Amino acid sequence: MSRDTTASLSAGSGRRDFLAAASVALSGGLAGCTGVFAAEGNNVNIAGSSTVFPVTEAIASAFSEENPTVNLSLSKTGTGGGFGNFFCAGRTDINNASREIADAEVEQCGGNDITPLEFPIATDALTVVANPEADWVDCLTVEQLQEIWQADGAQRWSDINDEWPDEEFELYGAATTSGTFDYFNEAVLGEELNHRSDYYATERDRTIVQGVQGTEAALGYFGFAYYSENPDSIKAISIDSGNGCVEPSIETAKSGEYTPLSRPLFIYVAKESLAKPAVRDFARFYMKRSATDLVSDVGYVPNTEEQRDENLEKLEDAIAEVTE
Repeated sequence: MSRDTTASLSAGSGRRDFLAAASVALSGGLAGCTGVFAAEGNNVNIAGSSTVFPVTEAIASAFSEENPTVNLSLSKTGTGGGFGNFFCAGRTDINNASREIADAEVEQCGGNDITPLEFPIATDALTVVANPEADWVDCLTVEQLQEIWQADGAQRWSDINDEWPDEEFELYGAATTSGTFDYFNEAVLGEELNHRSDYYATERDRTIVQGVQGTEAALGYFGFAYYSENPDSIKAISIDSGNGCVEPSIETAKSGEYTPLSRPLFIYVAKESLAKPAVRDFARFYMKRSATDLVSDVGYVPNTEEQRDENLEKLEDAIAEVTE
């Protein structure tokens, strides 16, 4: 089993029990976990994005309470790791994703007769965070973020602003297999710049929280949900994309003010897996709950009713095709 977080939901498990189970670190790799990732049976197997994980975790817990005979298995592998190692290899039914599936991943899925169905399920305000003791910084421009995060970029806070401390950055961010890495790279650095490699890269967002909590000169980034869990021990940095400083929040992400770091979040369902009643039922449940407070309670913007209905229509069309 993997050091990535994996949890199993079974009969009678409530949210508290599930969260306790989800916090257990397991060892090894997902390869060989035949008890969790069973090829057949009353199982729904899910891997992928750590950013989307809290949404799927909350919805899975609610689903388990109503469907105690279905076994839901969740794992954090990163968006790319989930696509490449599990979903497109036919080993999982659903992939959590904080970016759209790449062309190469679509090709890999096709080679294994997997048809990925994309469903947007929430909106995130990707959040840059600092230590609360870093009283010199409350807002960064996109250009300053570029200076900090580009390859061979700034090494010290004073390199960005000579009035800031002459202290080296301690940087924490997403691993290269993460959709968060891909999105940050595209939104902030663009096509001309490369992301620096001399930083603490991890799929474990809570490791980023702990790193930033522990060092005054630290800076990191991850999905808003992980900031919303820790608003008193880390500081969210406002972003100025040219129209003034805007704080990351559910409201600013929903309104579109928080640019360029507002982004859609997705799940991808393998069309072929919809032949299994458990996957059909869970996918329907997920689409309906994506437009509720269950998502905002996690720290993301829920789907609108229109988005929910579009997802459900697309899902039912796919179900009809595989069950005819």
